[in-house]
Amino acid sequence: MTDTILDEAAVAAAWDRNAEFWTQDVRSGFDLYRELYTLPAFLSFMPPIVGKRVIDLGCGEGSNTRRFARLGGSMTGLDLSPEMIRRARQEENKEPLGIAYEIGSFAELSPFAEEEFDCALSTMALMDGPDLPAALRATSRVLKPGGTLCFSILHPCFITPAVQWLTDEAGAHLGLRVGRYFERAPFVDYWRFRRRLERGESQACGEPFEVPRFPRTLSDYINAVVDAGFRIMRVEEPRPSDEMARNHEWLNRWYQHAPLVLFVSAVKA
Repeated sequence: MTDTILDEAAVAAAWDRNAEFWTQDVRSGFDLYRELYTLPAFLSFMPPIVGKRVIDLGCGEGSNTRRFARLGGSMTGLDLSPEMIRRARQEENKEPLGIAYEIGSFAELSPFAEEEFDCALSTMALMDGPDLPAALRATSRVLKPGGTLCFSILHPCFITPAVQWLTDEAGAHLGLRVGRYFERAPFVDYWRFRRRLERGESQACGEPFEVPRFPRTLSDYINAVVDAGFRIMRVEEPRPSDEMARNHEWLNRWYQHAPLVLFVSAVKA
């Protein structure tokens, strides 16, 4: 727990502090969960975006936004963190893909007009904002009728404020223990990418990442989507492939026992 008030200003400040080393690590391929598991699954799940006007909610330093642009979307990225957006714009200036980046809150989307976009995408970001219902209402406002919302989040049923892997004496994973599922008190999570830790480089990248978390239940997410005027079309809990599980023990545990992420696709009524 923390005595700091975890509002949007605190979220923006935390990601400003994370920005330098987060950008360095992501662009160096240290986020293996994203590279091998969650992003490929999301790219298969999301709708076609060729020729569509698309907003990326919580775009960070823009790596995923650039992947979406290469799929043919006319992309706009939005993030609370000025430092993240600065780095995203630097990359766009080096290799233009026609992406516009804006600093702002996905709970307001104030820079954008009503019905401006055909599609809204968000990868592993909506869980880290303090006002989910406002974010989904704002998203509904800027989407055209029939527009699509597609997002990924850490699975709220399995990534709770008290989660722990159970192992036997040999270290084999037996299952996942979760606790405090109904707790909604925000907290700050501190961590590093596993690959950097394995390479013994943690001292070279400053302090651990500081990530404000806003726990919610599955019903919180589903009801917020529906209450914002969306019709849910599809939900997936992607599982690592057999090959991933054979090659990576840290993915095999998710293959065997629980989904790490939840995907939701919905259409504005």
